[in-house]
Amino acid sequence: MYNSWTDFRGRVDFERFGQDSEHVLVIEDIELPKALKRDKDLRTQYGALCYRMMRGKVQVLLITSRTRRRWIIPKGWPMSDRSPAEAASLEAWEEAGVSGKVSGDVVGYFPYTKYGDGLGPDLPCVVCVFPLKVKSLAKEFPERHERRRKWFSPKQASKKVAEPDLRQLLRDFKPPKS
Repeated sequence: MYNSWTDFRGRVDFERFGQDSEHVLVIEDIELPKALKRDKDLRTQYGALCYRMMRGKVQVLLITSRTRRRWIIPKGWPMSDRSPAEAASLEAWEEAGVSGKVSGDVVGYFPYTKYGDGLGPDLPCVVCVFPLKVKSLAKEFPERHERRRKWFSPKQASKKVAEPDLRQLLRDFKPPKS
């Protein structure tokens, strides 16, 4: 039905349910990848597309993953005491030392597989991406010894990431109007 996740423009809701009160992304009218047998096989994460303006041009911040050292955006699991945008913002702080203003509007989605690397099962995930305008980068932050961070133009960043839909999201990114 859709060529990619970024083609999807259906209804999106965030709901709380169950004993853990976890956030779950509800997407109507979407075809899941064939490898997924049930909707509950798909895990939701929240990511931050961290950006700044330099000399009138957009730059986006990428970080490396901890184990495979691939270029990615900061992302993580839902948090029961935070909204999806707030969770994305906290992940940006922990993983990249970013402080700034996060928008509550999702700019896109991308699927990826979180590899267990022998420590657990591989998990299919969809990441809801929130734009975050960077005000400052801290020298000291929780994961500073585990990751690298680097600024790129959106076009350069799109060539660094492995996930096709994240690549398209970066390439097409336009900062929200303030």
